[in-house]
Amino acid sequence: MPAARELLLDAAFTALGARPWHGVRMVDVAAAAGVSRQTLYNEFGSKDGLARALVRREADSFLAGAERSLADTARDGADAGDCCAALALWTLRAARANPLVRAALTGCRGERLPAAAAPAVPAPRPAPGTGGGPARGAPTPSALAERMCDSAFGAVSTGRDADRDSTRRACEAAVRLTLSYVIAPAASDEEAAASVARLVRTLRGDAVL
Repeated sequence: MPAARELLLDAAFTALGARPWHGVRMVDVAAAAGVSRQTLYNEFGSKDGLARALVRREADSFLAGAERSLADTARDGADAGDCCAALALWTLRAARANPLVRAALTGCRGERLPAAAAPAVPAPRPAPGTGGGPARGAPTPSALAERMCDSAFGAVSTGRDADRDSTRRACEAAVRLTLSYVIAPAASDEEAAASVARLVRTLRGDAVL
């Protein structure tokens, strides 16, 4: 059986799908998770703490999926363009399916989501005594972009000194182009991914097929 913390986060995520965050009540989240309200406060300290932990969980899950997508594509022998295209596809689909991921990536949360979904840059430090759970805080869009770039670079870098600088620049450009498609979608995710692949190959000096 999942721990109380995960049950509470699941309940909060479900509640957010039904009503705006300002309408989500802690007592209802605790009841849906099958735990006491005191347990909820012990885990997260406050409603803001719950929000930060929820956004962090969704962002961590997104990043883990992005790394799996890159690794799976690289394992199949794909080139850097195809790897970054796979990352773009994962990102676009995740952002469409999960409003918390979209808000974390873009910094635009809308009225339904908690403020933690689009934290200030740099993100504020949690107040002392607000529970141990949310201490890591919600990620900023720039931090997420940097993590995505690092993951892409790790998946496609050949290790040759002559390639590393161009590959790093290509990965950063690919991530930034991908995030632009999150905000202003292309005709299809596949079209956006193909544009990302072409950009990466051009910046690396690879043959464009």
